[in-house]
Amino acid sequence: MDKVDAMRLFARIVERRSFTQAAQDLELPRSTVTEAVKALEARLKVRLLERTTRQVRPTLDGEAYYQRCLAILAEIEEAEAAFTGATPSGLLRVDVQGTLARHFMLPGLPAFLARYPGIQLRIGEGDRYVDLVQEGVDCVLRVGQPADSRMVGRRIALLEEGTYASPDYLARHGTPQSPDDLAGHHMVGFVSSATGGVLPLECRVGGELRYVDLPHTLSVAGAEMYVGAARLGLGLIQVPRYRVQPDLASGALVEVLADHPPAPSPVYVLYPHSRQLSPRVRAFIDWISAEFARQLPPPPG
Repeated sequence: MDKVDAMRLFARIVERRSFTQAAQDLELPRSTVTEAVKALEARLKVRLLERTTRQVRPTLDGEAYYQRCLAILAEIEEAEAAFTGATPSGLLRVDVQGTLARHFMLPGLPAFLARYPGIQLRIGEGDRYVDLVQEGVDCVLRVGQPADSRMVGRRIALLEEGTYASPDYLARHGTPQSPDDLAGHHMVGFVSSATGGVLPLECRVGGELRYVDLPHTLSVAGAEMYVGAARLGLGLIQVPRYRVQPDLASGALVEVLADHPPAPSPVYVLYPHSRQLSPRVRAFIDWISAEFARQLPPPPG
């Protein structure tokens, strides 16, 4: 194994905290990985990794070497792409919230993969926090302000939000015209993946946001069930408008409090500070940004 391949392997072990996971990612035998690390440590005359039965961690020397490896590998990839004219290639791991993927990403994927036939795209779907470095994910697509300072965030869209309910629910509880009319109403609770608590409703009043907690007999953690519960008349919900356009068109849901909307939700692509963007990640970010711009008004500012 040459020095560059050894660096690439070592960096993957550090990120995955596992010899086995690194071997699977790089499609190498586990024994090859073990021997390569032994040879690397022997050549550098330092111990790079601390091994336990549960996890692999870099030593102080290993962490320093890892950072140098990242910079060197990024430079090599950039240089080769610039001088060979090669198109981006390799395995690209992306994690995205499911409804975003189906609405904004999936329709354009055939064109993306046709443009970059050397890229193998692996998409994970979920709302949970993802440790990009340790889980080997290249970037994530998330709604909301980034909370992790270790991530670089590029805002690619703002999603207009609204408050919605079924006609049956409004027939039973009345149609609120202002936030002051929400007494006696119920909401479907949405559980925050960040805090584990139920999010309040938001209403813009006089240029400021007002937060309203309403009673809820049902709380959910998934976007599909959240909208489905509203269709069944179980309470008010607040979601991005694109999520309920078919329901508004069919009459299954009705917008209320249109003069007092929630704050729009930003959409970010996030990737680790510790990594320079590889050509394939940059290609993906540029493409998904264009997909959102094509389908939504451009974000202000």
